[in-house]
Amino acid sequence: MYHHQLLPSKQLTFIDKSAQLTFFIAISFVIALVFSPQNYAEAASGKREIREPEAATGYTEKKAVFAKEYMIVAANPYASKAGLLMLEKGGSAVDAAIAAQLVLSLVEPQSSGLGGGTFMLHWDNKAKKMITIDGRETAPKAATSELFLDKNGKPLNWVDAVVGGKSVGVPGLIAALQKSHDSFGVLPWKELFTPAIELAENGFIVSPRLVKLLASNYNPGLYTMPEIKRYFSPNGVRVKAGDLLKNPKLAKVLRSVAKEGAKVFYQGWIAKKIVDKVQQSIVSPGLLSLDDMKNYQAIERTPVCAPYHQYKICGMPPPSSGGITVIQILAQLQGFQLSQYLPNSIQAAHLLTQSARLAFADRNKYIADSDFVSVPVNGLLDSNYMMQRGALIDVQKDMGQAPAGTPENSDDLGDDNALEKPSTTHLVVVDKQGNAVSMTSSIENGFGSALMVEGFILNNQLTDFSLSPKNNGKWVANRVEPLKRPRSSMAPMMVFNKDNSLRLLLGAPGGSRIINYVAQSIAGVLDWQLNVQQAVSLPHVTNRNDLTALEQGTDIVQLKPALEAKGHEVVIQELNSGLHAIELTPKGLVGGADPRREGLALGK
Repeated sequence: MYHHQLLPSKQLTFIDKSAQLTFFIAISFVIALVFSPQNYAEAASGKREIREPEAATGYTEKKAVFAKEYMIVAANPYASKAGLLMLEKGGSAVDAAIAAQLVLSLVEPQSSGLGGGTFMLHWDNKAKKMITIDGRETAPKAATSELFLDKNGKPLNWVDAVVGGKSVGVPGLIAALQKSHDSFGVLPWKELFTPAIELAENGFIVSPRLVKLLASNYNPGLYTMPEIKRYFSPNGVRVKAGDLLKNPKLAKVLRSVAKEGAKVFYQGWIAKKIVDKVQQSIVSPGLLSLDDMKNYQAIERTPVCAPYHQYKICGMPPPSSGGITVIQILAQLQGFQLSQYLPNSIQAAHLLTQSARLAFADRNKYIADSDFVSVPVNGLLDSNYMMQRGALIDVQKDMGQAPAGTPENSDDLGDDNALEKPSTTHLVVVDKQGNAVSMTSSIENGFGSALMVEGFILNNQLTDFSLSPKNNGKWVANRVEPLKRPRSSMAPMMVFNKDNSLRLLLGAPGGSRIINYVAQSIAGVLDWQLNVQQAVSLPHVTNRNDLTALEQGTDIVQLKPALEAKGHEVVIQELNSGLHAIELTPKGLVGGADPRREGLALGK
C-alpha cells in the first residue's frame, strides 16, 4: 500500500500562463484516442462509452481491516484519517463522512468535490430507519432539451459537450452535507472543516494515482483551461508524486462555508464566482445563473428496497438508477442460486451478465428524475415482474441485446444515449452508536468540466442527460429539462438482515459499470460468503446490455473462450472500480478497500 509522507518534499508556487486556443481541446481528445487503440475501435463501433471514467493506475493487495467500535473506508488515506479523527472525538457517521468528503475535494479532485454532487444513504440505528439524501446537480432554468444538439439537430461530440461551461449543473454536495448535518450531526459544523482547511493551507503530498491520471491525457481541458492548468502545472511544470501541493483558494472557500454554512456557497460570493466562471468560460459558456444557485435544494427521498433471499437490499431511488438496477440484477437471479457456483466460474459470470442485460435494458428506458417523469419504481421492483424477467435467462446461451420489459404503470419511451462516465468516489462509515453512511460523490468525467473556480473543479454532470431528447420519435425519459436532475448510476447500497439489523454497506465509482461492480460484490458477501475485502477484490465481469467485459490482468480472463462458446462478445480491458465496504458481523466491523485504488479502511 502507498503511504503518504507527512513532510514536504518540495514547495510549489503558482504563476499565470496564457490560455491555449479552444480548438486544441478537440486535438487533445483525438490524440488521447490515437494512443488508446482499444478505446478508439470501441468508440467508433458505437458499442460502448468512449472511455472509462478514470484510467487504471495500479493494483495493491489489501487485507480486511477489523474493528469493534467504529470504522471508515474512504478513497484516500488523508480522507480516511480525517473521518477517523471525527469518530475518535465522538462524532457521528455523518460528521465523519463530511470531514472525509471535504478532504477528498482537495486530495482526489479528479473524482469529486465542492463543484459536484452526491447521493447519501443514512441508517439511524436507534430509530431503525434509513433515509436517502439527493444532492444531485440540477440543470439551469434556462436549459432546454436541445442543449447538446448542434445547429443541425445532431448530438454534439463528447468533447464538445463535456469541456467548459455548458455541461455544468448546480453543485449539490455542500447542500447535501449541510442537510445531513442538520439532522444527524453531533460535532459542530465548523469543526468538520478543520482537516481539509489545514491540508489546503499547509499542503498535501501528491499521490502517484493523481499524477498518473494527470499524465494520461484523459481530459483535454487539463491543457487548455487556464486555472486548472496553472494549478496542476505551477511554473509550467506538472506536479510529481511526492510534491507538496497547496490550495489557498480552496482553504478560503472552506473557511467561509465553515463559518457561514451552505448559504454563502449558494447565495454569497462563492455562488457569484461559480456563475461568472460558467458564463464566461473560454469554451462553451454555460447557462448557470445566480437564481439557479440560490434556489437549489438537497432532497430527502425514500429508499428503494427489495428482498434478496433472507436479506433486504436498499439503495438510492431516482434520479439514480443504481439502486433499482443493482436490486434487479440480484433479484432476477434468485431462482438460480448463485451460491452453488464458484465466484469466478463460467456459470456465475454468465448469470451475472445475463441478468445485467435485462436490468440495463429497463434502466435505459425508464429511469430518470422522478420529479419530471413517471418512473415505474414499484413495477420495476415487483417480485413477480423480476421473476418473469429472470425466466428469460438461458443458462446455456447469451441472450444478445435484451429488450426492456413492460413493468406495471410504465410509459412507452425512447432508449437513452447518455455518455455517462462519472469520475466518482465512495465512502462508508459506521459510528460507535451503529449509525451508518454510504455515500457516493462525483463531478462526472475525470477532472469534470475542467473549469476550476476558487480551487475546486466544477462538474460536467449535465452530460449525464441523454444528448438526444428523442429516440425513434419517442421522448427519452432522461432528456434535458429546466431544473431537472440527470440520471446517475451511482449506487450507494445497504443490506439488512432478516431482523432489520444492518449487515453490509458499500458502493463504488466506475461510470455505469458501478452497477455491475456493486451487484457482484454483494453476491460475493451474501452468496459466496466472502469477507468484504475478498468481495471487492473479485476480478470484475461486466455487461451493460452490450459487450461482456473481463478484467484485464486477472484470472477471470480465462473464461473468455467458454463465454464466447455461449455466444458472448467478449472484451478484455481494465475495469477500474473503487469499491469500499463495511460488513457488520457478530464479532465486529470488517472493512474492505478496493486494491485498484489508494483507499484505506481505518477503525477502532
